[in-house]
Amino acid sequence: MKTSILFGTLAALLVLFNSLFIVNEAEHAILFQFGAVKRADFKPGLHFKAPFVQNVRKFDNRLLSVEAEPERYLTSERKDVLVDFYVKWRIEDVSAFYQATTGDEQQAIQRLIAIVREPLRQAFNERTLQALVADRGTVINQVVRNADEAARALGIDVVDVRIIRIDLPEEVSESVFRRMRAERQQVANDLRATGQEAAETIRSDADRQVAVILGEARGDAARIRGEGEAQAAEIFNRAYAGEAAFFDFTRSLEAYRESFRNKDGVLVMDRNSEFFRHFGSDRPR
Repeated sequence: MKTSILFGTLAALLVLFNSLFIVNEAEHAILFQFGAVKRADFKPGLHFKAPFVQNVRKFDNRLLSVEAEPERYLTSERKDVLVDFYVKWRIEDVSAFYQATTGDEQQAIQRLIAIVREPLRQAFNERTLQALVADRGTVINQVVRNADEAARALGIDVVDVRIIRIDLPEEVSESVFRRMRAERQQVANDLRATGQEAAETIRSDADRQVAVILGEARGDAARIRGEGEAQAAEIFNRAYAGEAAFFDFTRSLEAYRESFRNKDGVLVMDRNSEFFRHFGSDRPR
């Protein structure tokens, strides 16, 4: 009797355990019956199902993010660019999501990326690279609208699409960098030449100013020197006029000093020469 009660209790607990399931706020739940979708509109909380006949599968209903690999697009000006982007998405209709992807999230991501790439490719084909960069917001809004409309068949809500980077292909970017480098080098050369020309102009102007200043200084020096010499001559003449004999004597002494500076020399002159007039000449003075 006790064994029967125990088995009955265990069976009841097993049935009860298989009859209850919990759905939290971050989940979608689908109720299956014999493999077919029975219900998919569960609210968060405790729910019941038929044991052993029905089963439940849960999916994340939070905002998810996926980043796509870079892919080559062609702009309206026939330029190849490499674009990588990421998508923010969530499961909106879990029943449609399951029917479209059998609940395989990786399959859903691959199909979602393909859906986003199509309007992105169209947007790039219709615009130049400069227009794409300048009007990125409009491009993104258009891509989000088109991708969201197409992704509804998967039960997915496309919340946002963001372009991470727009790059030129390696073979193109290298030639662009070489051209940019050459242009920058040309600008540098032009600036350097302009600077050298300005330096030469400044240097020439400075040399001219130096020459003018030195010429004026030399002229002023010569004028001042001439005035000084004139004043000295005038003073000397006035002094000489007042003391002619004294100055004649001092000049003779200077002449004697210069004549007898070389002690080894010999000077032969008449003792009555004018040169020795201050040294006992017999000529009357």
